[in-house]
Amino acid sequence: MDNSYKDQLYNLGKTMKYLFMEIDHIKISQGKILSELNKKKNSKNIQDYEFKVFSQWGEDGIIQKIIDSIEIKNKTFIEFGVGDFFESNCRFLMMHNNWSGFVIDSSEKMIEMLKRAYFYWKYNLKSINAFIYKENINNLLLKSEFDFDLGLLSIDIDGNDYYILEAISQYKPRILVVEYNSLFGSKRNISIPYTPDFNRTKANSSNLYFGASLGAITYIAKKKGYILVGSNSSGVNAFYVRKDLMNKKLNEKSVKEAYTISKLRESRDESGKLSYLAEEKRLKAIKGTEVFNVINKKKEIL
Repeated sequence: MDNSYKDQLYNLGKTMKYLFMEIDHIKISQGKILSELNKKKNSKNIQDYEFKVFSQWGEDGIIQKIIDSIEIKNKTFIEFGVGDFFESNCRFLMMHNNWSGFVIDSSEKMIEMLKRAYFYWKYNLKSINAFIYKENINNLLLKSEFDFDLGLLSIDIDGNDYYILEAISQYKPRILVVEYNSLFGSKRNISIPYTPDFNRTKANSSNLYFGASLGAITYIAKKKGYILVGSNSSGVNAFYVRKDLMNKKLNEKSVKEAYTISKLRESRDESGKLSYLAEEKRLKAIKGTEVFNVINKKKEIL
């Protein structure tokens, strides 16, 4: 490769970097405007506050609504299952509200990409590459060096989410954001059985067998002192607030009220390609798999 071609690649890379930066600045500015507009709303339904900046769906807007509704002592977040953090629940919190963060992902490649991001050095953001088990989660969280009175904890690991939340013993985040599997329904308190090295794709070729039901997540969250305030309209994430911080700005929701069935067509076929199953065909793909009832502690069949 001659030097002129190398220079062209370098200049192209530099141009793309600045382009991404400018796009992000525009998105953040739009997010600020939407945050101000949301403050004029008077709804108790958190889905009415949804907007997306860096989150996958409308989580950015919901989180802004909640942090405007309760007192936050420490502006800190921990998020795991973030990939390279470019699309995440807490990046807007960091770049708009100047929160400090700690993120964990099982992919070394993704964490390396994050550390090369233009924004990584601009904020108090730490990251580590680690596979999370219920046996190591507390030691991993200590690496954040944050006060136990954490601002927000976001859990999305597409697998042992219930057991990881159950195992966290020291940190008491003011806000909890936890992914649930809507295909498990609104009536059963179930999770996948705990397997330390659970891999969603290897566990079932459909890629739809993972995580826990909204009822199961809410059951353990309530035991830990949290109130369910709703879920997003895409039927992916549930939001909880620590009981001692609840006020008239937020409404407690039952599982039935908060539950939303997702419309995601993320299923895979036997070769690993997207098969785009929709509606009841998704549940049929994982029918007969083994699940764990978190209340009676017995295995059942989905």
